[in-house]
Order: sequence, then structure tokens, then C-alpha cells
Amino acid sequence: MGKINQRVRIGRIVFLALAIIFTLCVVAQLFFAGMATFISPVNWGKHMIFAHLFGFNIPVVMLVFAFIGALPRFAYWQLFGILISMFLMYFTANITTMLPWLSAMHPIFAVLLFILSCSIVLNVWKCTFDNKNIQKGEA
Repeated sequence: MGKINQRVRIGRIVFLALAIIFTLCVVAQLFFAGMATFISPVNWGKHMIFAHLFGFNIPVVMLVFAFIGALPRFAYWQLFGILISMFLMYFTANITTMLPWLSAMHPIFAVLLFILSCSIVLNVWKCTFDNKNIQKGEA
């Protein structure tokens, strides 16, 4: 098996690091929501502000490193799923007054986002560090 070039390897490692950071941010968001629900509604401010800090910023940068790292198609599809989930999170958070039943889907999309972010970490980890798949870029 040949080695992948340095640019691709670095791109994959940076993508993986960003995916891990994104997943930790999703966990922090769940924690802030729990603080707002069980401790004090004042904590909704932290939940809102933090979402704006990482929500679309990290996935867009991840997309750049997906290209640099020549990642397989699964990474782009999972990243697309994360971006769609983020859109749905914003949509359901802001539709509360018009369609309250739809805004109740917000925590369900949060769970989906968590599952997708964990999945992309695991799959890119395998793609980056599994010697059998490094050459072909397959997962």
C-alpha cells in the first residue's frame, strides 16, 4: 500500500479535529439547554449565543478541509446532513410563535445532529488512520 500525500493527510486530520470540536459544541449546547430547563431560563441566552458561534462556521470550514483531504463521498453527505440539521435547528427555534408544534421538533433535530456529528468523527477517523483504506480514501 502506498502512502497518501502530506496535503491530503493534513487535510483529513484538520477535518477530523474540526469534527471533534463540532461534536463537543453540540454536547455543550445540550448542556446549556439542560441548564436553561432545569436551573434557570436565564441560561437560554448562553444556548442561543453559543449556537451562533459554532453553528454554520465550523461545518463550512470542514467543507474546505474535506476537499483538501480528498475525503470520500460519505463525508460530504454527512456534512450535508449536518448543515441541513443546523438549518432545521434554526428554523424550529424561530418558528415558535407561528407553529409551536413544529418548534417541538427542535430537541429531536438536536439528537439527530449529535448522532450525525458522532458518526462523521468515527467514519473520518477510520478513513484517516485505517491503513487499509488510506490509499483508496474509502471508509
